[in-house]
Amino acid sequence: MTNTSLGFSVLQETEDFIIVDKFPGIDMHDDNGVPGLVSRVSEYLNHRVFPVHRLDKVTSGIVLLAKNELANKTLSTAFSNREVEKLYLAISDKKPKKKQGWIKGGMAKSRNGSWKLTHDMENPAITYFQSTNLALPSHRLFFVYPKTGKTHQIRVALKSLGAPILGDTRYGGTQADRVYLHAFRLKFHFMGKEYTAEVWPEWGEKIDGIDNCQNFIS
Repeated sequence: MTNTSLGFSVLQETEDFIIVDKFPGIDMHDDNGVPGLVSRVSEYLNHRVFPVHRLDKVTSGIVLLAKNELANKTLSTAFSNREVEKLYLAISDKKPKKKQGWIKGGMAKSRNGSWKLTHDMENPAITYFQSTNLALPSHRLFFVYPKTGKTHQIRVALKSLGAPILGDTRYGGTQADRVYLHAFRLKFHFMGKEYTAEVWPEWGEKIDGIDNCQNFIS
């Protein structure tokens, strides 16, 4: 299914869940009369779905939604227990303080709905990343593996490196046509079976040569 007016495309579907590719600019939930992803998928299926995790409005990529309460409970527990493998792609046009490694710290509310990284390690946001140069001058592609699921975690993490995400003006990124953050892979177990979903972002010339980066996503 490629109907862009829906705001998503279907990647996988079982009797218990559906995995979709959310387009950027789509909220998870209804906002001021504009249907969010949950409503859109429910209408598409003519059946209620339950979001077991979420993406920011500006972020594109993989979202898993349960089709019944048992699946919702089981999958939500897997996310809470950090049993789900997640990989995001991001682009920055600013040089990071380091090219790979861990980013750990507390998350505290800042101004105007933003968040900031703190030195508090009682309940930290934990992120691992690698990065590589892109063909475009000064642009770098980040492969981000969040180990926790805090609000704005990846966006704050890359800002802390001095390399805010391209288009993410909330966190100091350069103005662009969108925020270049994409949920690329989701891997999880359900009822004894392993599932993996992947979807590449449609970033055009910005990720020319991406085939050379397979070692980062194997």
